[in-house]
Amino acid sequence: MKIFRYPDKNEWPEIIKRPLKNKENLDGVVNAIIEDVKQNGDEAVFKYELKFDKVKLDSLVVSDSELSMAESMVNYDLRMAIQHAHKNIEKFHSEQSFKSNIVETDIGIRCWQKALPIQKVGLYVPGGTAPLFSTVLMLATPAKIAGCNEIVLCTPPDEEGCVNPAILYAAKVAGVNKIYKIGGVQAIAAMAYGTNTVPKVCKIFGPGNQYVMAAKQAVSVRDVAIDMPAGPSEVAVVADYSSNPVFVAADLLSQAEHGIDSQVVLVSDNESVLDSVKIETEKLLVGLPRKEIAIKALENSLMLLVHDLTEAMSIINEYAPEHLILAVDNPEYWAEKVLNAGSVFLGNFSCESAGDYASGTNHTLPTNGYAKTYSGVSIDSFVKKISFQILSDKGIKSIAKTVEIMAHNESLYAHEMAMKVRRESLTDVD
Repeated sequence: MKIFRYPDKNEWPEIIKRPLKNKENLDGVVNAIIEDVKQNGDEAVFKYELKFDKVKLDSLVVSDSELSMAESMVNYDLRMAIQHAHKNIEKFHSEQSFKSNIVETDIGIRCWQKALPIQKVGLYVPGGTAPLFSTVLMLATPAKIAGCNEIVLCTPPDEEGCVNPAILYAAKVAGVNKIYKIGGVQAIAAMAYGTNTVPKVCKIFGPGNQYVMAAKQAVSVRDVAIDMPAGPSEVAVVADYSSNPVFVAADLLSQAEHGIDSQVVLVSDNESVLDSVKIETEKLLVGLPRKEIAIKALENSLMLLVHDLTEAMSIINEYAPEHLILAVDNPEYWAEKVLNAGSVFLGNFSCESAGDYASGTNHTLPTNGYAKTYSGVSIDSFVKKISFQILSDKGIKSIAKTVEIMAHNESLYAHEMAMKVRRESLTDVD
């Protein structure tokens, strides 16, 4: 990890810049696949499954028998863990349901909002180096609570043409309607435009590699909504004298093992904390099965020594991390200083992996600095809000002149007329 001691504020933007991704030919490759799937549907999807996932499929659909078999292949402890996590995620997200209120904005004018579910949503769950069955829970659970009619899931098969059984079991627990054996850009394109097999959805959710992310952004320009732009996973830890170096080291490694392009950042006002965490990270790294991935990620990662925690929080808000751990004394106080972060973990016992799996909060979060403008996935991600209003004759009387004056001064004379004819129809209006 790169260490920076007391960097000047004007150096912060360069220091905390995310690692650059190699985008050479990426957009060209992605756009070619999208167009092929758009034009040729299932035929193109089968072709790319063979090319990229190395499997010749007879069907893109996960059958009922495969779903039943998957449940028997997941061991009891993991089934219970998935159910426990689902319960907590469901409980947390259920409290986010929108409650509408009728507001009388003026005499005779009532306005209100109604939240309606997005009818068809598509969830993408990567295969890659780890089966992310937890992501199934994080996406499908709020979609189900929101009331989405059709919840479609795409995930890449292995070379035997099978989907990881834990992913299938999580999908069943969370209420996914349809599951397809499709990965990568071709999965995003299939959900965006529809094929003979895969339904076209209204919004696409889920993480993925840089090709998947580029595909999501490409289809979102005109054709389908997406949850958020995203990049590699990341965590920032603010640690002071009260932190536990072993805990902090484990938290840093928990993100570093996600992928070689992940980034972890440690900010402290105490140099001995940095030294201790560095030592503990090296110790824990030795026994980590995914240590080669973590080592690569750590090459892109940072340790920053600052003058005080106020300065630490300023850097954090500039960085806008996906995950933020406040391993400090009185973390509730410092939590009030957080302006930009995807999800925040307070105190020494609040490890980021709790939120990744089972505390109840969502782990689908903005990365790459997008926490400055985006929120993580929630019930709101799966609904649209429609506003309603009703005006009585008294309502016309209340605002007619205001509307007419404003419309006239914007040179929108038909707008003015629409109100004026109503006003003039009321014989008791002055």
